[in-house]
Amino acid sequence: MDLNYYDTLIAVAEDCPVDRAVVPPGGGKTVAAVQFAMLAENPGALTQEDVLFETWLRRQEGLGEPSGAERAELRERFFAGPRACLRASPLPKRYGWGLLFDARGRITLCPVESEEYRRIAGGSVPGVTVRRAMRSARR
Repeated sequence: MDLNYYDTLIAVAEDCPVDRAVVPPGGGKTVAAVQFAMLAENPGALTQEDVLFETWLRRQEGLGEPSGAERAELRERFFAGPRACLRASPLPKRYGWGLLFDARGRITLCPVESEEYRRIAGGSVPGVTVRRAMRSARR
């Protein structure tokens, strides 16, 4: 089963508390800090599945660095059950980062204050679907 998005912008949540993208605090251990570091260091290289699995893996205590076979087994087990997608990520929910997926499902961070974000979120880019991140607060 393919859980990735293609040609899609996950736009910031309606109730996002910032109007400019900010680097998440947390020293690399929070979900937001881990995801930001991965995507900032590897623009256009990772898929949603990569980010979800690597975020979980990096936050496991005492796991060490698994071998290739162990990593493959862990990944298979990780995706055996339901997983929240990146619409639930704190990056577009709280920190003002849009997540732009290309035709191969690879993600690039897109700051909410950028011209590119405004153009895509405004529907001016044909072929790119815009989906909002999930709200933090209930209505």
